[in-house]
Order: sequence, then C-alpha cells, then structure tokens
Amino acid sequence: MKVKPFTNEPIFDYTKTTINTKQHLAIKSTRKKLGKTYEIKIGGKKIKSKTKFASYNPSNKNEVIARFYKGTEDLVDKAVEAAAKTFETWKYAPAEKKAGILFKAAAIMREKRFDINSYLVLEAGKNFTEADADTAEAIDFLEYYGREILKYSGKQPITPLKGENNELVYIPLGVGAIIPPWNFPFAILAGMATAAIVSGNTVVLKPSSDTPMMGEIFYQIMDKAGLPSGVLNLLPGSGKEVGDKLVSHPKIRFISFTGSMEVGIHINELAAKVQPGQIWLKRVVAEMGGKDSIIVDSEANIDEAVKGVVASTFGFQGQKCSACSRAIVDQKIYKEFVSKLKEETEKFRVGPADENHAIGPVINQAAEKNILNYIEIGKKEGKLLCGGEKADGKGYYIKPTIFTDVKPLARISQEEIFGPVLSVIKSRNFEDGLKIANNTKFGLTGSVYTNNKEKIEKAKKTLMIGNLYFNRKCTGAFVGAHPFGGFNMSGTDSKTGGKDYLLLFLQAKTISEKVKK
Repeated sequence: MKVKPFTNEPIFDYTKTTINTKQHLAIKSTRKKLGKTYEIKIGGKKIKSKTKFASYNPSNKNEVIARFYKGTEDLVDKAVEAAAKTFETWKYAPAEKKAGILFKAAAIMREKRFDINSYLVLEAGKNFTEADADTAEAIDFLEYYGREILKYSGKQPITPLKGENNELVYIPLGVGAIIPPWNFPFAILAGMATAAIVSGNTVVLKPSSDTPMMGEIFYQIMDKAGLPSGVLNLLPGSGKEVGDKLVSHPKIRFISFTGSMEVGIHINELAAKVQPGQIWLKRVVAEMGGKDSIIVDSEANIDEAVKGVVASTFGFQGQKCSACSRAIVDQKIYKEFVSKLKEETEKFRVGPADENHAIGPVINQAAEKNILNYIEIGKKEGKLLCGGEKADGKGYYIKPTIFTDVKPLARISQEEIFGPVLSVIKSRNFEDGLKIANNTKFGLTGSVYTNNKEKIEKAKKTLMIGNLYFNRKCTGAFVGAHPFGGFNMSGTDSKTGGKDYLLLFLQAKTISEKVKK
C-alpha cells in the first residue's frame, strides 16, 4: 500500500465569514437532532438496558444533547466476550486492510467536520476553533497511525546470524478497555481507540459520561468505514460500575486511559491485581494530570510571553492537562508582566460556546464548584488580580481568574485546578524559576520564554517535562510533530501521536529457524 507522507490537517480559520457561517448553520442543523436516544453497541448489535442517562449543554445546563442506555456489569461481560471472540479473526487482518479502514474513516470525518464540531460546541462547550482543532487532531491520529502500522508490519531490522533465519514481528495484545476524557472527547477518544484497533486489537470503549455523543459519532463513522462488527464495542456508563468492572475483567489485556491523576492511580491499582482466570499482567497506558508552568525570563519578549501565557491558560477555559496554570516570572520584569497580563486578560468576554466566545463554560456543576472552591483558597494564598467569581449566564461560567504573588508551595500552585485560574509566581532569577517549575508531582508540559540561548540549553537539561516548548505557548501539540505525554504523576509518558505509540498496543515475537546444510 502506497500512501503520501503524513501532514497535519489544517485548522479552519473562523475569521473568514464563509467558514464561520458554515459552522453556525451546522449548529442550527444539529440542534434539530438533539434529544435522541442511543443504544449500547456490542458485537454489532444495538442493546437497550433498563436505565438511561443524558448529556447536557454546559452553556445551557437545561438543554439535553442526547440520551443513552446505561451500561451495567453484565453488559461489560457481554462486551468483553464479543470483543474476545472477534479478536480471534481481527488479529490476523492484514495491515493494509486495517490502515485502509482508518484512512476511510478520516475521509468521512473530513466530510462531516462541521457536524462533528457542532456536537463538540454543544456537548463539550468548545468555541469554534477549539472544536475544529479537536476534530482535526482526530483526523491526524487516524492518518498517522494508519501509516505507522504499515511500518510495523514490514520487515524489522535485526542482526544477521550465520546458520539461522531470524525475524522479529509485532503481534496485537488482545482485548482492550478504552477510557477517554471529556476535554478532548473526539480527538483523544479516536486516537486511543484507533491506535489499539489498527494494531490488531479489539476494544470496549467507555466514553466519558459528560460527552458520550462523541463516542456515538465515532462508532457510526468507524462502522461506515467498514470496521467489522465486534472490533469496536461502545458501552457508555459510570466509571464506578462500568469502568471498574471493565478494568478488572480477567479477559482485558490492556487499559488505555486519559483523565485525572486520582482516577489514573485507581485504574493502575485495580489493573495490577491478577483476577481468577487471568493469564497475563495487564498493560496500562495512562495519561493523567498536569500543573504546567511557563517561565518568563528577564531576557524574554514580554509581550509575546503575555500572549503565550494567556492563550495557554484560558484556551478552552483552562480545561486541558497541558494548560498553563503557573506563570513563573523573573522579579526584574514582574511588575510590567503583571500589568500587561491583566490588560490582556480583561479583553475576554465570557459566554455560550455556540456564540463563539473566547471563554465558554466549564464542563459541569461539579467542575464549577471545585474551581470556585479553589478560587476561594486562592484569595487567601495570593492577591486577586482579576476574575475570581462566576460569570452571568445559563451555563457553568467562571470569569478568567489570576492570582499574583503566589508562593511556590501554595495549594493553588501545587494542585490541579483544571479551570480558568492562573497563579503568578515571582522568581529571583532564571535558576530559581527552573527550581520552581520542577517542584510539583507532575511533569507534562511547560514553556520557557527567553532570548538567551545558554538559558534555553540549561532548561532543556533541567526541566522534568514531557513536552517542553520555548518562546511559544505550552498547549497545542500537533500529531507527529509533538509526540505527547508526561513524566511522574502526569502518567506513563505514552507519547501519543508519535512513532513509539503503537508499540504500547503490540508485543514483539522473535522467530528463529535453523538453516539446513
């Protein structure tokens, strides 16, 4: 199979009237479909359970997006059994067939792009650009992983040995549990699921209960692309009932999870216990939280640094594991930086995602309550520069909030808030800034603004950060260009969107044959 070299899907420019109008029309059309009920999908069959749950629009908490039949422990068993049965044939599918399905699915995503974006706007509360970046990244994952499996299915380089014919091949693991987050509910879901599928595994997908519609859309696309029944099984439900049962099931071979540190630790502990009848140690791929810093050096371009901090902190309301939540600023430029930061932040207007405001809602009531609690803590630990309260509206709106003069070990400087809240910390010098940036249990993303090349080289060696950037924001990793994953309590450093990622869903088999004389 010949394919063109991978290139990233361009993100739409919503400053263009034609693009903006198309998105508004797509949202209007999508709204006519809201409120439908969707079944569970196991082995290609649609299943109804005894109970349902709904997903809502965080911009308007009374608007129902869709209703879903809720998964149960019994249905977990059925889904795993269906996936296990299908694995016996899918594991032998040629790489070209598997890659071809991903390429076809990517083409369908391009055709349905505005419609997919509409659900991301309405169900996840993303503005137009954030929604489109989510969809574009999903397309990138499919295109990239389709190409990668073709490489892994080819002849692998090993050292020749006289008298033997030796080879190394990669084979799939088995049945996997895919547990994606709500903040990138299409891109990460699609990336995690297709990486496993294109590697020859079968999966049970439990989408987030906040954004289950994105799982339904993904299932429909993969079905249309020709994925055989039973390879992908869709089982919405609660983490406690469906998630825990799925993770601990003896026939589950691996778990791919993205979410909070607390849930990631719980999954890792649960997966580590060998269940009766289990004949392997489960592999856990976990991408967890972050407490990401941007260091602003005295030799930085202050205006550029302010823009980078603001974009990294408040994009999608700070609900990214990669978001900046700490600005570590050299004392020599601290006053000027803070003044410009306040001015830039106060330009934002908060409002409904479907009106394409720069700042929309946080995902749900629990998140809103948690963030507001941290804001109250922040008022005791730092000086409130701006924000610090709810914003008006029918959704879960919080004003962009900044605290200055925050101590490096303050709670708001150490604990993941996952909302539009920034702590500004004063550093004595560049070396002090590096120490502060390294003082959390996390190590996901970060950025350094400086024009000093020697300081850049020192930061490269010193900072324990999985995705480190210089003189640019710390969000917005692109598939292929920025393999993504962090250190320490940020997870297993899976490097999603990179050349090593598929290895997490494969196992290497060495085959040796003695040559007859």
